[in-house]
Amino acid sequence: MMIANTLELFRHYTGEETFNRIRRFDTLAQMWEARSEEYAGLIAIRDGDRAVTFRQLAQDVARFRTVLAQHITEPTRVALLIPNSYEFVKAFLAVTTLGCTAVVLPAHLNEQAVFGTRRLFGYTLLITVDATADKAALCPDLPTVDAAADAQEETPAAPCKGSDGCAIIMTGGSTGAPKGALLSNTAVMEGVINICLGMPDSFEQRYMLVLPLSHVFGLIRNLLASLFTGSTLLICRDNRNMFRDAAAFRPTIMVLVPALADMALTLSKKFGRNMFGDSLKTIICGAASVPPYLVEEYHKMGVSLYPGYGLTESANLVSGNPENLKKPGSVGLIFPGMEYRIEDGELWLKGKNMMDGYVGREEPDAYADGWFRTGDLVRMDDEGFLYITGRIKEIIVLPSGENVSPAELEAQFNTLPVIQDSQVFEDVDESGRRFLALEVVPRATEVAKLGDVDVDACLKEELQKINETFPSFERVSKIVIRTSDFERTPSMKIVRYKKCQ
Repeated sequence: MMIANTLELFRHYTGEETFNRIRRFDTLAQMWEARSEEYAGLIAIRDGDRAVTFRQLAQDVARFRTVLAQHITEPTRVALLIPNSYEFVKAFLAVTTLGCTAVVLPAHLNEQAVFGTRRLFGYTLLITVDATADKAALCPDLPTVDAAADAQEETPAAPCKGSDGCAIIMTGGSTGAPKGALLSNTAVMEGVINICLGMPDSFEQRYMLVLPLSHVFGLIRNLLASLFTGSTLLICRDNRNMFRDAAAFRPTIMVLVPALADMALTLSKKFGRNMFGDSLKTIICGAASVPPYLVEEYHKMGVSLYPGYGLTESANLVSGNPENLKKPGSVGLIFPGMEYRIEDGELWLKGKNMMDGYVGREEPDAYADGWFRTGDLVRMDDEGFLYITGRIKEIIVLPSGENVSPAELEAQFNTLPVIQDSQVFEDVDESGRRFLALEVVPRATEVAKLGDVDVDACLKEELQKINETFPSFERVSKIVIRTSDFERTPSMKIVRYKKCQ
């Protein structure tokens, strides 16, 4: 067992003013009451033409608590089926400060999925907007509330404890079967505290939201981080307009998955300017493997891109990398207060930010002796910096019995600036022979620098050089240069090919 790094270590990487402003709260309600008073006159949320101060948001939240109190007599689970919007922010804060547990549902769920989540999570009230109201059609006995509803009176926040449930967030866990991670108030607030550590300047910034609030990265690292630090959050409702919105808003911090950061970088190079604006100083990047290329190229633009690692089950944040230039391939130092073990290469965790458990479906292999098994394969260097080397469920077992982690090989292929993304997988030929194959997506801006050459041949030659550095059993036997991107999940992760049976 190892207890992770101390708060004092992170003081070294955190600006003194920022470090001194970090304050711990037991519950989200306590945090919101304190911050809405401290930053009352500052703009909290921009959504379209609407600019709402912390004071006005607090009033709207208190009035919506009155609406909810007409349907709720005791703490319960309340589901939100609301796309990214001011209405989501208001409803989420109202539910959680009323002592209830917010069940955060992706707004794109269909009627059958909504029906299924009710059975899984046992919520007794559903909050919708016009665009999602019809999705409760298969639950005629389920009370619903319009997120636009209002009341004249204000209802105060209800008392609750850190151990009380705060949010249930959908996840696939280690098996991929949909379930909910139950996060207590303590877990959520521990996750929020960690967002400031290792950052030289966190408070009173301008955040821009492009990730779904139904995802833990968007909810905690984007929305709650903004509210905790007295920052302004611009809600981009349609990512097709993100660069137009950024030009007007001029964000200072972006929270992005690598695919979005890469796309913005490509366009920035094409048009000769930072597509998120010259005010951008920081990008927090995670939810998938972060290529060192992004760290290095954004640094040339005057932007610090910080890789990190987190899970829905850990209230998002497990580690962050304050030494992004020195160790661009690392997901950083494990945050204070967390205990960890590395068992047969797998990361096991304990800590205040960890979920209370899964809701809806049992996953008996998720825990071992009280430790949460992340399913992530890792290594740690001599300075305590963490590196993700793969996922247990993605391990390829070759006919020879050798185990291969595709993510570990992909990380090496992705060190080539000309490679944007890659996927190593097991393929089979007409005779039934199984072998490792590689598909890559070239990076257009780097391909353009190659000039008048056979691009496929040039790329394959460079990839083969890396391939030959691997042990013989890890070498790929086929390389394919793709002309289109891989299929991706809603969180922009690559959808992996199914394993050979």
